[in-house]
Amino acid sequence: MDHLPINHPLRPLWRILAFLAGAYILVFGIIGFIQARAEGIGWFAQENQPTVLWLKANPAFALMSIIVGGVVVLGALIGRNIDRWINLLAGGVFILAGMAMMAVLRTDVNFLGFTMSACITSFILGLVMLAAGLYGRVGSAAERRVEEERRHRSVGDNTGVVGDA
Repeated sequence: MDHLPINHPLRPLWRILAFLAGAYILVFGIIGFIQARAEGIGWFAQENQPTVLWLKANPAFALMSIIVGGVVVLGALIGRNIDRWINLLAGGVFILAGMAMMAVLRTDVNFLGFTMSACITSFILGLVMLAAGLYGRVGSAAERRVEEERRHRSVGDNTGVVGDA
């Protein structure tokens, strides 16, 4: 991943977006857990789930969201390269989870009560976090200079870059 930019000018924007994505997940989880427990919904209920922030929530899905949202928010607050790795991992997991959610929709295996809106939300949040991870690399000024030189070399300048032969 050496070809990714270091200290990208839009890094603060992507960090804020990742924080907002994590905050959405965290708030959804907290409100969903409280509402589901107040209504007496079973941990793995698939029907009659409360709607929170446009998504359905059973206690298990809400608790999982609290944990994941907390990790993403904490990573965004810590910063440095910790948030980068958390966002890369979480982004990939959310995209894969969206695919898995679609695979189990309308089956008995859907024990977290996913809906199509949850799948779409997972894809969107995954893409935001993945982009935040890709543009979130932090380094020294010297590392940035070396990376910029490497990125802007021409193909045929005999610097070890393989070109068309």
